Amino acid sequence: MQTRLRGLILSALFAAITAILAQVTIPLPLVPITGQTLAVGLAATILGSRLGTLSMLFYALLGAIGIPVFSEAAGGFQVILGPTGGYIIGFIVTAFVIGLIIEKTRFTFTNAMIANIIGMVVTLAIGVVQLKFVTGMTWDAALAAGVYPFIVGGIVKAVIAAYIGIIVRKRLAQAKLLPAPVQSLK
Repeated sequence: MQTRLRGLILSALFAAITAILAQVTIPLPLVPITGQTLAVGLAATILGSRLGTLSMLFYALLGAIGIPVFSEAAGGFQVILGPTGGYIIGFIVTAFVIGLIIEKTRFTFTNAMIANIIGMVVTLAIGVVQLKFVTGMTWDAALAAGVYPFIVGGIVKAVIAAYIGIIVRKRLAQAKLLPAPVQSLK
């Protein structure tokens, strides 16, 4: 019971961190650059696939019911159905993918960095599909607006999430707030 409650609290905490980092925004015409993807990578790297995914589900649900947690203090189900909603849906899948890759390999910086870069691709792929269909753009225009501007920043955020995430994960495991993966604390 206490372990489950701790997991729910950590997931809720990372949903809140994601909401805060979503407000760190560099505006672009259709899809702004935000701190959300950094938060997704941190959640998945630190919490793993199950709790990381749960944290992104909490985040998406909070926004869907109208709490202004999305970028530029937006909220509501219309955001999820809108041009940028695919990225939010992608966060859920991305958290699972990042966490699973790290869990199936080793909790190391290199593995976490690779997992976070793969996660970035997952987010961008899901996001650009919705962007294309909601706006009616061509694939070239959707890629130009919803993928290309985010590649370099996404890689930088993936490296940051991997570096910070592995350190925090190890410290939380040492404090017995998260289970210690045997391979990471040798």
